Amino acid sequence: MERVLLLCRAGFEGELAAEAQARAAAVGLPGFCRARAGEARAEWCPSPDAELTAGQAVERFAREVPLGELVFARQLLLAAPVRSGLPPEDRAGPLLEIFAGFGRPVDGLVVETPDVDGLKPLQALCRKFAPIFERALGRAGLWCPGQAEHRAHLVFLSTVAAQPALAWLANSSPWPGGIARLRLPGDIASRSARKLEEAVVTFLGPEERAARLREGMRAVDLGAAPGGWSQLLARRGLLVTAVDNGPLDPAALKSGLVEHQREDGFRYRPPNPVDWLVCDMVEQPGRVAHLVARWLAEGWCRECIFNLKLPMKRRQVEVERCRALIDHALDEAGVPHRLAFKQLYHDREEVTGHLRRVDP
Repeated sequence: MERVLLLCRAGFEGELAAEAQARAAAVGLPGFCRARAGEARAEWCPSPDAELTAGQAVERFAREVPLGELVFARQLLLAAPVRSGLPPEDRAGPLLEIFAGFGRPVDGLVVETPDVDGLKPLQALCRKFAPIFERALGRAGLWCPGQAEHRAHLVFLSTVAAQPALAWLANSSPWPGGIARLRLPGDIASRSARKLEEAVVTFLGPEERAARLREGMRAVDLGAAPGGWSQLLARRGLLVTAVDNGPLDPAALKSGLVEHQREDGFRYRPPNPVDWLVCDMVEQPGRVAHLVARWLAEGWCRECIFNLKLPMKRRQVEVERCRALIDHALDEAGVPHRLAFKQLYHDREEVTGHLRRVDP
């Protein structure tokens, strides 16, 4: 394993590379990132170091740079170079030799491609090849379900080229490609509801969801129309105030747990503190950042999920500017908090933030 392979949304390779290189440098790992526009992937490669081998540097990256703190990365893998020229009659043989060289037992296998339209025809090959290679790993004594801390990954780039890699289970996404593919009921008021559902499963573990999204809790949805986010919260049993001057889809009001308040989301103030604020308004990201910081600083909510619509250029810079703005406002107010950003699969040209007040 000579490099770290990071998967992302196509078009955000530059932001991912800059972010990964900065995070590696922050933990004392010199190296450089390689990325090409449109490939939905980037590679971090360690610089020559007298104290660490390339493999040791890659291991340190995987253990000291949490995937959850990389905004634009969907998946983090410890990888070998791309193996090209695979013989169609026996792709498994050359790839198995590489995994044998890793010398690591694996708990699971993912055979995938980067999320690029031009590679989607390879998905049929991936599905067909997965059971073949799983059996090959078993025959080689590398298949150890429940007894290993790594998962095997094969990232196909063509019918004759694939990149062998390992995912450290403690710091990787459990989903192929790092993509949470969600199914929602057909009567949800808007497709954007998938963004909120993905944010919930990304930022909150199962126990956290059970404890902090309970029936009877109260939430405010700013910029709610047509109401998909409010509808999802109501399905979890929350009492929701949906704030928007525009109309809501009747499906969003069907549960009886959603109250529509016709008001500007930036002017609305809750009569009493609520548990949750959610916000998906088409606004300047800095303005939204100011808004959610104030809600927490004033004690109007305890937890928040919100989206930032990014500019076409300097997108990573804008995310970090909004992060600094929120942190500064809450530090000035003496509010202990946790803040995370992630570009989710359903986000497109935006990122989702999760902000939570933390009791001392």
